[in-house]
Amino acid sequence: MITHDNVKVEAEKRIEWIKEVLVQSGAKGIIFGSSGGKDSAVVGALVKKATPHVLAVILPCGNIDKDEEHAWVLGKELNIETIKVDIKEPFDVLSQTINQVMTGTPLEGLSLSNIKPRLRMTTLYAIAQQKGYLVAGTGNRSESTMGYFTKWGDGAHDFNPIADLTVTEVRILGDYLGVPHDILYKAPSAGLWVGQTDEEEMGVTYQEIDEYLLTGDTNERAKGIISEHYKKTKHKRQMPLKYQEK
Repeated sequence: MITHDNVKVEAEKRIEWIKEVLVQSGAKGIIFGSSGGKDSAVVGALVKKATPHVLAVILPCGNIDKDEEHAWVLGKELNIETIKVDIKEPFDVLSQTINQVMTGTPLEGLSLSNIKPRLRMTTLYAIAQQKGYLVAGTGNRSESTMGYFTKWGDGAHDFNPIADLTVTEVRILGDYLGVPHDILYKAPSAGLWVGQTDEEEMGVTYQEIDEYLLTGDTNERAKGIISEHYKKTKHKRQMPLKYQEK
């Protein structure tokens, strides 16, 4: 568990681990999707301390301008090379192409919105392969527990230095690493649609999730929601099932 007392040691351990991952893989550097949120910002800060060869990619798809602004701020503050790949046009084309054959059942809701993180993943891996880089994951433990990520979208990566950390711990680490306060403490959002926030969509706050994960206890309403989401999204945290003869 990361606290204000041990955050320096925890940060150094993660930075050394990232260096080892790079050496073992033979990769030349690291790429990550820069969403303008706390998780990608903290991952960006960690990987930048592990190697100078880091590329942040902003991947807007009709996102709110503030997120993109924060992503650019992060690159400037931490001296991370940052580029922008707008995926709005390919998203529109792909969704329209699919809908042309989905007679009477057009894509809507999450089946439509989840195309966005999967296009982001495709973009990151295309650039990563061209440059010989690894893709860094940016999901935290609280999100993983709730299954709050897109399978084969933001859930796809080569390594993740914050996967074991709750939102509370990510913020402690981010404060230590110098991530701007406005980025660390704004309302978390997956950027799937305008006005969307994680907590409103899940029906439970990250404070409640973190209380449960760090202490084993929270209010009964939150416990029920967390338990339901954890069971329902089990498949997201496992490798695909393979037939095994009994």
